[in-house]
Amino acid sequence: MSSVFVYVQHLLGIGHLKRVALLCRGLAAERLEVDMISGGMPVLGLDTGGARVFQLPSLKSGAGGFHDLVGGDDRPVDDAWKARRRDHLLKLFHRRRYDALIIEAFPFGRRQMRFELLPLLAAAKEATPRPLTICSVRDIVQAKRDPARIAETVELTQTSFDHVLVHGDPQFVRFEETFPEARAFAAKLHYTGIIAGAGVLRGGRGRAGRGDILVSAGGGAVGEKLLATAMDARPLTSLGDARWRLLAGPNLDAGALAGLAARAPAGVVVERHRRDFPALLAACAVSVSQAGYNTVADILRAGTRAVIVPYAAHGETEQSLRARRLAERGLARVVTEDRLSPETLAAAIDSAFQAPPADAARPDLNGAKTSARLVCDWLKDRGADGRSIPEKDSTGGR
Repeated sequence: MSSVFVYVQHLLGIGHLKRVALLCRGLAAERLEVDMISGGMPVLGLDTGGARVFQLPSLKSGAGGFHDLVGGDDRPVDDAWKARRRDHLLKLFHRRRYDALIIEAFPFGRRQMRFELLPLLAAAKEATPRPLTICSVRDIVQAKRDPARIAETVELTQTSFDHVLVHGDPQFVRFEETFPEARAFAAKLHYTGIIAGAGVLRGGRGRAGRGDILVSAGGGAVGEKLLATAMDARPLTSLGDARWRLLAGPNLDAGALAGLAARAPAGVVVERHRRDFPALLAACAVSVSQAGYNTVADILRAGTRAVIVPYAAHGETEQSLRARRLAERGLARVVTEDRLSPETLAAAIDSAFQAPPADAARPDLNGAKTSARLVCDWLKDRGADGRSIPEKDSTGGR
């Protein structure tokens, strides 16, 4: 049985971790032995489909954003702490001979993790046989402006990775739109489709959430304003008599959650999390959310009417591009953060509710299955000496 070592680091929300958990489920379904190494805060109840989870000492974003790293105790981490975590990661990697190494996001993101990922890549190169080395990256990456960083990313991709799994549909967004320099290693790019959970189709089973206005904040770390604005928008809509369900997410501050619950009027339910979220999404009248990768994948799977408020603070561009593509296809109404108010949100919710379901073609949502199939094919095609397979132009069958 082939074995796969999968690395993921989430810092703010839990989107990266959820996507990689779905990827691991796909790999495990192909009877690969999968070890998932997580560097963020632990998340209870994560379904990895039989993949084993190894938790590194936790890192997350501090008050200063993605480059302000703190441990699980909220204390800043120093070089000695990072060195201990790096050694922990390498010890896990050297436990056995892995046939494949998958690193999520890096080198297109997670530059903060260079202190341990560059040594991990070096260890993979020195291993005998050398594992197939793969980058797993979403279809839209944060735009980069520093030429030196761009050049470093290109060099690392060319010299340290055999393949790049792009988890998107090129008919929806092409990777080169946010990383134009990808043309330099186009032969390594393989589009997989969007990684989405099984979900529940529109009009599916059960009555839970039927007709609700479902407002979800993803991981919740940056969703408080959206939740509060939605509560204020309710009486301004034609749906004020419907039940409004606000899902805060696991990372919303407990005080903020309590404050929302305290001022919620009759007919508004405030909850942190629901395990039946896919069913609620399929049954709701309108979904209101940000434009995170996993949330949008769930909305597309459910086929529900949607209002999207993309997160755009601190120069973030990923969600804004995803939201624009949804709007262009008639798959969602969009309210930008700089225009978010009870009035604009209420108008968008009414517009979405009154519109017929979009009949536009939705993006490919089979990313986990396609990714697993590609990894299996590459492992079968490799030589016994562990050399990488010859590069060939591939777009994941497109």
